[in-house]
This record gives sequence, C-alpha cells and structure tokens, in this order.
Amino acid sequence: MNNLVQIKRLQRYRMALLRLKNMGLKKTFSHSLSEETGVSPVLIRKDFSQFGIRGKRRGGYDIDSLLDELKLLFGREKEQNVVLVGLGNIGAALVKYEGYRQSNMNMVAVFDIDPVKRTRRYSVPVYSLESLREVVNAFDVSVAILAVPEFSAQETAHYLVENGISGILNFAPVLLKLPGHVLVNNINIMIELERLMYHIGVRTKPI
Repeated sequence: MNNLVQIKRLQRYRMALLRLKNMGLKKTFSHSLSEETGVSPVLIRKDFSQFGIRGKRRGGYDIDSLLDELKLLFGREKEQNVVLVGLGNIGAALVKYEGYRQSNMNMVAVFDIDPVKRTRRYSVPVYSLESLREVVNAFDVSVAILAVPEFSAQETAHYLVENGISGILNFAPVLLKLPGHVLVNNINIMIELERLMYHIGVRTKPI
C-alpha cells in the first residue's frame, strides 16, 4: 500500500461497506460510498482500481466481493489473534468491545499483574505475564494491545518484544523506545482531544 493516508481511506471504506451490508444491501456505487465516507467518488474509484478492484458502470460494486478484496489487502483472510496487557479502566472496556469479530480478529488472552483480576470472570481468560510466551506460541500471536500505566509501559513493552510480540497498539501516554523491527501505534486520547480543540478554535476564531 502506498501510504498511511490511503490505508486509512481503505479502512474507512471497509467500515462503510459493513454498515451497508448490515442494512441488507448487496450492491453499492462510488457515490454511495462517498456519502458514507466523505471521500470523493473519483478518489474511491482510483483507490480501488490501483488494487485491481473494478465495479460495473451500471451494476456498481458487489459489497461482499469488495469486503473479500479488502480482507486480502489487510491480510485478514484468516483470523488474527491478539492479546491485551493491562486490565484497568481502558483494558476492561477493550475486553468488552464486540467489534473484533467484524474485523476477523480474536482476543485470545488478557494479562494483568493483579491476582484478584485473574480470579474474576471475563469473556477472555486472564493470566499473569509469566504465561505470555506460552500463549504467544500456542495462538501464533504477533500483536498486543498495551493498556498499562505510564510508569510500567516501557518495561512491559520490552517484555512483550522479548516474548515474540512485533506489533503494539499503545494506550499508555508514553513514547516507547523499542527495536526498529517493532511496529508501534500510539493512541493518546488527550493528544487527540487537544488536536480537535485546536482545530475547532482555529475554525471559530474571528477574522
């Protein structure tokens, strides 16, 4: 794929297609996807054609076929297993999230240092970090969601990498320092809110 911007657009198309499918639709057109995603019909057709995806002038795009093509592009033709580390407020919310299946992903385990949390019932089994390598090997896991406090994030991230994790979705408010082969996506809610507030302020400033 060419760049992150294009990847984000393709992800947006996929979510829109899932919504249309849930509404019972079988076909769609670039102008319909444009209304759902805010991307111009011309750019949508260009993105699709770049990957050999073409619709029919009058018949449009078959939604199931498009979703299958996008699954292949994102490597989701088979189920992808992930683990979660940290069962605080954010972690607990992520365990309850029901959208993983829609993306052909499966949260196979949660890890937390608190033994009390390991005795409670959750939809996903909870283990101590000592069991990480065993789970990673058993379920062929390469991606972990990190939702631990800031003070323990770096040490925990190193432990994840040492035990076979090569991709981390990081919810901790800290910039992780990891080997170059490890991919890290940072989710910092306060930064996103500040960015949103800034843009709103710029748009509403009197001229």
